[in-house]
Amino acid sequence: ASSWFSEVTQAEGIEVFALTSQWRDDPHPQKVNLGVGAYRTDDGKPWVLPVVRTVEAQMAADQTLNHEYLPVAGAPDYRASAQRLLLGDDSPAVTQNRCDGIQACGGTGALRVGLAFLRSQLKCENVYVSTPTWGNHKGISKNLGYNVREYRFWDQANRCLDFEGFCQDLRSAPERSVILLHACAHNPTGMDPTDQQWEALAQIIKEKNLFPFFDCAYQGFSSGSLEKDASSLRMFIKKGFEVFAAQSFSKNFGLYNE
Repeated sequence: ASSWFSEVTQAEGIEVFALTSQWRDDPHPQKVNLGVGAYRTDDGKPWVLPVVRTVEAQMAADQTLNHEYLPVAGAPDYRASAQRLLLGDDSPAVTQNRCDGIQACGGTGALRVGLAFLRSQLKCENVYVSTPTWGNHKGISKNLGYNVREYRFWDQANRCLDFEGFCQDLRSAPERSVILLHACAHNPTGMDPTDQQWEALAQIIKEKNLFPFFDCAYQGFSSGSLEKDASSLRMFIKKGFEVFAAQSFSKNFGLYNE
């Protein structure tokens, strides 16, 4: 009898893992892995932040901690602290009690939960991602049944942001399209719009009635400043936008494999 799984197709490969595999197999003594953005020692091994080691020890010794069910939305204190870290204590969304958060499994889980909500509850049909972008943006969106479209971002010939193309593609996007934006340290180019360019993008998004969804995986990791790395999102909030943000601590706290 044939197996239930005989017609299951192989998932597409993930570029960064393929690159890591090639790096691991490379015999060159001076090889350097630039594929994964994470803290590393001089020997290329993962480096755990001292504060993480300290808190891990505190947690292991804390007899008040348990493994009870969390509330449906996640740990309340954690969610509130994460919101203040991302938006700032003086954010109008915080001070006016206009924000909330859902605890998810890393940035990928947060993107999945947010995009699923926009698809099922708000009936959004189109998602725009940058060219290029992080592979999971496309994979999650396609899996949820979105029409996945792209906006120009990287000018390969001139090695810079294709800002005019970016703007043109947003202006041509259908209303109620979801626009996935990298809050800082654009993955994979590392190129971010300037403050003035963010202002112009916000104006187009408002005029076209598009929904901004920020992917914030590098707050503090990119520039060393929590405020600077969240400035694009905070600007949208101060302008009165309703937004989603997928926030992750995998990069800035080095919490992969948690």
